[in-house]
Amino acid sequence: MKKLLLYRRGGLGDTLLTFPILEIFKGQGFHITTVGNTDYFEIAKEVGWADRVLSEMPKEDFDKRIIIGTDGIDPFPNERVWVLEYYLKILGLPSHYSQTLPLDADPNSPFRGKVVLHPSSGSPKKNPPIELFFEIENFLTGLGYQCVYLVGEADQWLKAHVKNFVEMYQPLQIAKALKSALFFVGNDSGLSHLSAYLDLPTFIFYGPTDPVVWKPIGKSVFQISLNLRCSPCFPNTCQERVCFDVKALFERFLNYFRGMSL
Repeated sequence: MKKLLLYRRGGLGDTLLTFPILEIFKGQGFHITTVGNTDYFEIAKEVGWADRVLSEMPKEDFDKRIIIGTDGIDPFPNERVWVLEYYLKILGLPSHYSQTLPLDADPNSPFRGKVVLHPSSGSPKKNPPIELFFEIENFLTGLGYQCVYLVGEADQWLKAHVKNFVEMYQPLQIAKALKSALFFVGNDSGLSHLSAYLDLPTFIFYGPTDPVVWKPIGKSVFQISLNLRCSPCFPNTCQERVCFDVKALFERFLNYFRGMSL
């Protein structure tokens, strides 16, 4: 059997955007080894797109190596294109891949039938004021929805602001739990990428980051941005943060929400 190695270090969203590469090569009969954050690549192993998940490079030969990093494919395209399409073009791969992670839902999920709110990310620069999520929570609660905040590894600060939260840290566990949620509201973060890939209706707020380059995989993604002339600017963000105007973003959320069929 042919052997392939894929190397990609980075956040959860960065890693998920390599999964179609794994799926395509798995369909071609490759035995696949991944090197990177093992917690993230365990999801690929769970769905059958990776056979071995490592944190360090193995000392062995492979029929094909895909290195996404300083010694291989630049992780960031030089032009404003979706990073997944950029990878597929460089590798000469077709754009035929699953839009949904084939994971089974956790039957005991604390998110079952609820709206999951996640107002955090790996960088505070990507987070709008938490008041935006309070507005959304109040609006949805008034319509009869149950809302719960997800507190992940980088979100401990949230516990000082909300009481209705669930703590969960393992990405595979989170994925199985999210599968039975009603929908998800978050920022440009790995957990938003994960939610979208699970075919959960997912609302994502973009401020200084680029919704074109960092679009998640998924069929029910609502990318919300004010599309200002000064955006995207990450990581060189301004202090004014006009791209995170709470009133304007809430109105755009309402427009998308009212057009969504649940």
